Amino acid sequence: MKLPLQITFRNMEPSEAVEANVREKAEKLDKFYDQIMGCRIVVEEHHQHHHKGKLFHIRIDLTVPDKELVVSREHDQDHAHEDVYVAIRDAFDAARRQLEDYSRRRSQHIKTHETPPHGRISQLSPEEDYGKIDTPDGREIYFHRHSVLNRDFDKLEVGTEVRFDEEQGDFGPQASTVKVVGKHHIAGV
Repeated sequence: MKLPLQITFRNMEPSEAVEANVREKAEKLDKFYDQIMGCRIVVEEHHQHHHKGKLFHIRIDLTVPDKELVVSREHDQDHAHEDVYVAIRDAFDAARRQLEDYSRRRSQHIKTHETPPHGRISQLSPEEDYGKIDTPDGREIYFHRHSVLNRDFDKLEVGTEVRFDEEQGDFGPQASTVKVVGKHHIAGV
């Protein structure tokens, strides 16, 4: 965690044993997802009049990139939460599930899509059925007439933007397929 863990006790005396349990569980969350920026935990004792026991409410606020995850459930009917350690366990289990969902959504959102190999026609030799492509990184890629999709070889001109699939040929890199870039051109070409 980037910021120190904050633990607050409400309606009860602070307990070293409870605090140690909370710190241990927070540490496990941090190991599970190392992008947690901050974690605030409130351990609260609710006094109930309709039954003899006391219920514990645990609130966990996790700050992660672009979001805040909150676990805060009232367990008025859950008598298992008369045990503070059970309430802590259940709250951290819920926090882990939220982190798993957040992590899964974030990894899908951040997926990078590589720009397909692309360049511009730099040389054409129609009489010999080949041409060459200059790439943005300064390489020169050979291609044959039969590599050009949709029989567009005769429509090519020097400077035409193309995408291609590259392979290693006998004399260096060559394009196995060449496609003219239409109105949806590739940025940076």
